[in-house]
Amino acid sequence: MKTLKIFSACLFLLPFVSCTQVANKGSDAATEKKVESLLSKMTLEEKIGQMNQISSYGNIEDMSALIKKGEIGSILNEVDPVRINALQRVAMEESRLGIPLLIARDVIHGFKTIFPIPLGQAASFNPQVAKDGARVAAIEASSVGIRWTFAPMIDIARDPRWGRIAEGCGEDTYLTSVMGAAMVEGFQGDSLNSPTSIAACPKHFVGYGAAEGGRDYNSTFIPERRLRNVYLPPFEAATKAGAATFMTSFNDNDGIPSTGNAFILKNVLRDEWEFDGFVVTDWASASEMISHGFAAGSKEAAMKSVNAGVDMEMVSYTFVKELPELVKEGKVKESTIDEAVRNILRIKYRLGLFDTPYVDEQQTSVMYAPSHLEAAKQAAVESAILLKNDKEVLPLQPSVKTVAVVGPMANAPYEQLGTWIFDGEKARTQTPLNAIKEMVGDKVQVIYEPGLAYSREKNPASVAKAAAAAARADVILAFVGEESILSGEAHCLADLDLQGDQGALITALAKTGKPLVTIVMAGRPLTIGKEVEESTAVLYSFHPGTMGGPALADLLWGKAVPSGKAPVTFPRMVGQIPVYYAHNNTGRPATRNEVLLNDIAVEAGQTSLGCTSFYMDAGFDPLFPFGYGLSYTTFKYSNIKLASDVLKKDDVLTVTFDLENTGKYEGTEVAQLYIQDKIGSVTRPVKELKRFTRVTLKPGEKKSVSFELPVSELAFWNIDMAKVVEPGDFGLWVATDSQSGEEVFFKVVD
Repeated sequence: MKTLKIFSACLFLLPFVSCTQVANKGSDAATEKKVESLLSKMTLEEKIGQMNQISSYGNIEDMSALIKKGEIGSILNEVDPVRINALQRVAMEESRLGIPLLIARDVIHGFKTIFPIPLGQAASFNPQVAKDGARVAAIEASSVGIRWTFAPMIDIARDPRWGRIAEGCGEDTYLTSVMGAAMVEGFQGDSLNSPTSIAACPKHFVGYGAAEGGRDYNSTFIPERRLRNVYLPPFEAATKAGAATFMTSFNDNDGIPSTGNAFILKNVLRDEWEFDGFVVTDWASASEMISHGFAAGSKEAAMKSVNAGVDMEMVSYTFVKELPELVKEGKVKESTIDEAVRNILRIKYRLGLFDTPYVDEQQTSVMYAPSHLEAAKQAAVESAILLKNDKEVLPLQPSVKTVAVVGPMANAPYEQLGTWIFDGEKARTQTPLNAIKEMVGDKVQVIYEPGLAYSREKNPASVAKAAAAAARADVILAFVGEESILSGEAHCLADLDLQGDQGALITALAKTGKPLVTIVMAGRPLTIGKEVEESTAVLYSFHPGTMGGPALADLLWGKAVPSGKAPVTFPRMVGQIPVYYAHNNTGRPATRNEVLLNDIAVEAGQTSLGCTSFYMDAGFDPLFPFGYGLSYTTFKYSNIKLASDVLKKDDVLTVTFDLENTGKYEGTEVAQLYIQDKIGSVTRPVKELKRFTRVTLKPGEKKSVSFELPVSELAFWNIDMAKVVEPGDFGLWVATDSQSGEEVFFKVVD
């Protein structure tokens, strides 16, 4: 029996210290000397110019004139290397001090080669997938001159109505911290000054994923303890991974917009975490503090932003317009301006922009390199979640001679790319329909009848036509989900059912009596309980990107085996939201002895339903819990042991267990370790993910696996707002998801 130990891989360790953070964090004396020397030569206007970021526009002459005067520090949304070099040449050779521009772009889950959306990457529970995706994106984007991206988004999101849940890593603090740190490492490489590295910008700092009602830009109310226990840790992990920049969020929390929040920007980010990069606003979030009612006008918005700790303003121009007068009036100290510019110049030096400001316009294109496409395909394979597989209909067997390919997502090259793909090209997308045809050749007849042209279409006649065609097949493959425009920024939904007539399409296909495999491609978890019940098998693929088609074809025919796990809880209905696994127990937790809606007696007494915390109509559970995902094979957990069940605060908890493949396919299981602190000075969640690992086993193979968890990682912010490990009793689960496993107990003593 082989032993697999999970401790040495630094990405899995709290406080999430990164293996490569030394290369990207910390500044040597020579760099600091250069920063100070340059800063001493700058006029106030030139300093403020470094704090100004504009979005590129058509007239390069106008931009060049501003650059020449030193009024622009960064440009976003310019992707033409010829124009980038022309603008950079003005900055380097025609401006007084020759300070290079920092060229930025939203490169979220790929530049040209599009990987699965970040929520999909999180479903892999594999930080290497996240790191590889970011590295490919950095290589491609930097080849045209982009050296800064506004990613990763590491907002904890527990409301799938929020469109931007697609852009993050889901509901869990630990998973998001691990995946976010990996993305930072991928973007920034081994050293920021490598020409293929781009500066990462963790966002949105902080709490944006808790936007009220799941409505974008909305307010949040997150008390400090919850902020520190749940929402801040991924950003601290990104800092320790060496993130060069941070971005403030749009939301106000407890009445204070993040762009004007000195507590998070100074007390936490600078003082506690010792971050020495720079902070940029989100798009116009400085001026939006006027709409918040937090600033009377642009002058007050600029003052509050800079005094709170913002270094650079994205596109709203209040800094360049108002800061000179604010400094004269003494409302903003020039020393505050100096510190902001130090932070900006420091990152420009670390990126090597002063030495290598230009991009090679003649270099061979790195776009869509075979290794990039292969990595994107593997990411899509590992991101897919098998939610149901009745009668082992999957993988498809050689006896299947005719398949019906149905649904609006079967051949939708643009839609499968997902949100935030400004530079993606649908002509390079490989769709499921084309991949299936290429895979099966003339061995299997493929009947293609989409039924619906796009996900929101309502067309009963086409649904009926598709069902009639599908009835001739041995197996039906129905590709449904969301168009890319239905998720992402400003794309929030109150109804999470399948759009248009897609639900009717699944019902019609189910009535044929043929095995129905439903493949969902979407930007969020959808309320698909009816469709799951009607389908024989369900494979969920968050928008899978450029290589989604070949990845899904491999999974359907068994060339690859599903291993993805849900990075967010799937609700049965919208009324359950927010629904997440790491909730508090309440004083009256559900016992499952309660009476549900359809079992209530007529004129029932008011105490007859149980008087506990549950929904009469939705029951007790979500549709699928966090961490859930099936395989074509089966796995058995056994022999769970603790090296010691009594530990001190400076000890390491060691848990070992046997994991066995009890099925007939080689497969990969994501083993998960959950902890519960039974009694605390403040109430603690019923479970918290603390470790995970991917274990690949052949049929019949058994491995001994161990997790090692420093007891220090059981710390939380207690009733006195101190981060401590409190002595007491703990529960532990090693399991396939957040609702499974047998509880094991241990104790922490002083």
